[in-house]
Amino acid sequence: MKIGLDVLGGDYAPNATIHGAIMAQKELPDTDQIVLIGNREAILSFLREEKVDPGIFEIVNAPDMIEMDEQPTKAFLSKPNSSISVGFRLLKNNEIDGFCSAGSTGAIVVGSISSVNLVQGIIRPSLPAYLPKESGGTTILIDVGTNPDPKPDVMYQFGILGSLFAKHVFNIDLPRVALLNIGSEEKKGNLTSQIVYQLMKDSKDFLFIGNIEGRDLYTDFADVVVCDGFVGNVVLKQGEAFYDILKKKNLLDPYFEKFNFENYGGAPVLGINSTVIVGHGISNDIAIHNMILLTKEVYNAKLSDKIKQALESFPK
Repeated sequence: MKIGLDVLGGDYAPNATIHGAIMAQKELPDTDQIVLIGNREAILSFLREEKVDPGIFEIVNAPDMIEMDEQPTKAFLSKPNSSISVGFRLLKNNEIDGFCSAGSTGAIVVGSISSVNLVQGIIRPSLPAYLPKESGGTTILIDVGTNPDPKPDVMYQFGILGSLFAKHVFNIDLPRVALLNIGSEEKKGNLTSQIVYQLMKDSKDFLFIGNIEGRDLYTDFADVVVCDGFVGNVVLKQGEAFYDILKKKNLLDPYFEKFNFENYGGAPVLGINSTVIVGHGISNDIAIHNMILLTKEVYNAKLSDKIKQALESFPK
């Protein structure tokens, strides 16, 4: 397969992205190739400095960059030669099999919707994150920023997408899906949460087990936890801050090391017709390396096809 990498995406690009690609290529079989998308001269210069043969990669010139603070839709459309825009063009034309970037999440979501399109039946794409369970394993939190203020039917679909992701990538046969709330009772929470609960409680699309409180996120209560993107992003960033504090105080143990985002590399945009992985903006070479390998893993899981199959009965 061919894995497209946005070389210009992330706070430490292009050095971290290219070095991460070098690390990942060593672990990939000869049948897989990383396509470096970015400023050709800068890429070649870095590879020469590292004494790496450029021939092991395919290099596609994309001299422009979408900045993190740019308006995503406007930037994606006005910068056709940006690394993100070029990456999605390659993906749309089947010149690469998957695309990964630690660049602007907003631009990546815009590119996903406008280039490879949503799976028919999906209202909005979503982005999951991974929370380590104290007893071992991983809880999938969805959404973590793509949809800050979603409608109840969109949140219901988070349950479907998260359940399919847990089953086909994390190999959980029957994922338990919970709704993040301020209490376990059915009538708890704001109006949106109460409506979502009613939609989920009789679901035949996934195993809904009820509400979950914030203090239970790291237990084995659930495999998938649904929330809106605003709350999910706050939870995710709080976990990252907690990890940084423990690291500074030299209080880490094997469990708390699992909070290190480098271990995961990124997360897939769920609900689209292709494989797109979003990495953290502060990704270093280790995180980029893992993001590339995750792209291969999600592609091999045929996640988009599984989502399509699950939604065949949805109204068109």
